Amino acid sequence: MPLDKNKIEEHNQSLLKEHQRKFNFVSSEINNKENILQKLIDFQIAIPSWALGSGGTRFGRFSIGGEPRNLEEKIEDIGLLHALNKSSGAISLHIPWDIPENASHIKSLAAQHGLKFDAMNSNTFQDQPEQKLSYKFGSMQHVDKAVRKQAVDHNIEVIKYGKELGSKSLTVWLSDGSCFPGQLNFRKAFQNTLESLREVYDALPDDWKVFVEYKAYEPNFYSTTVGDWGQSLLYTSKLGTKAFTLVDLGHHLPNANIEQIVSLLLMEGKLGGFHFNDSKYGDDDLTVGSIRPYQLFLIFNELIEGMDAKNMNHATDLGWMIDASHNVKDPLEDLLQSVEAIMISYAQALLVDRKKLTEAQNNNDVVSCQEILQQAFRTDVRSLVAEARLKAGAALDPIELYRTENTREHLIKTRGSKTVASGL
Repeated sequence: MPLDKNKIEEHNQSLLKEHQRKFNFVSSEINNKENILQKLIDFQIAIPSWALGSGGTRFGRFSIGGEPRNLEEKIEDIGLLHALNKSSGAISLHIPWDIPENASHIKSLAAQHGLKFDAMNSNTFQDQPEQKLSYKFGSMQHVDKAVRKQAVDHNIEVIKYGKELGSKSLTVWLSDGSCFPGQLNFRKAFQNTLESLREVYDALPDDWKVFVEYKAYEPNFYSTTVGDWGQSLLYTSKLGTKAFTLVDLGHHLPNANIEQIVSLLLMEGKLGGFHFNDSKYGDDDLTVGSIRPYQLFLIFNELIEGMDAKNMNHATDLGWMIDASHNVKDPLEDLLQSVEAIMISYAQALLVDRKKLTEAQNNNDVVSCQEILQQAFRTDVRSLVAEARLKAGAALDPIELYRTENTREHLIKTRGSKTVASGL
């Protein structure tokens, strides 16, 4: 549903006095506040088309009602998110869940909502109804060359859709692996996968990137053919300059030092982008920042340091996308919370005094290093992020406005209470 700009202005006016009080307080100690505000305005996080419906598990799925019934309605929902926060200006499609039947129409509709198309995502971890060969024992790693070719052809088809929409990247996540010892020849599985990825790589347009995503386990629990950042880096290094590693925050073994992984991938010029989420136990796909906000801040601290060292553009030189799917929340509220958490962590990391931190590191002053980081982390930057929204024409409090307008009730009335969005 479209959001009237007058509604946003009325909402902001009602909160403006209290907002200005909070913003003036926090900004009084920030020397480069205008620069930080502009960075926050420029920073955009892509919303995945599959995250707009209720999530689920193998035990069940509980629809919230009013879920988007097709790609057009998914674009409308992301357009609504972007109108509320002006930080969700891109959509990431998953094929075949959201095939654009009429690319020009879909591209035009997205433009009306101020949206661009981020990375395209392929799917060789499921068998589709019309599919000839099964991926039960893997796709790009499969012992049968015909199955591998089917997986390659699918990825090339996804590139074709992406070219029509103006996307510039392809994300490949493979669930390939083995459940039991002896089931798989690790070396041959790697070689088959690399050969398949090379065929996909060769089909990339010159100005495209391919992101090779990794995951430690699940759905295969003994081995995964792209199981960690080292394996992904090995693939992307062998593929070429258009291949990069993609980091999903939930795709690591417990207690992995993700911020160190990020730093080293950036150093090697092989970090392509992020799938943001949060987790307590594994790949939980929880709301970003709901469990480990300090870790998220530390990751952004390394991102900013590494990107600035290479003179990279924070907003455009890496791919930023949410990959979360909660089971008991309104998905749109969940996504608003996730975007807010990302923006807060980014803002906090921008506050880190790099000069003082470097000096403390060079003097082995461990206490000062900790104090410098935690000073930034403990700064309440919510009004700073809200000010960036205000300047961009968004809502000071997106969730409050979403609820005040009874948005979910309107969606249910328009679409029905039993609709189920395509995807997981």
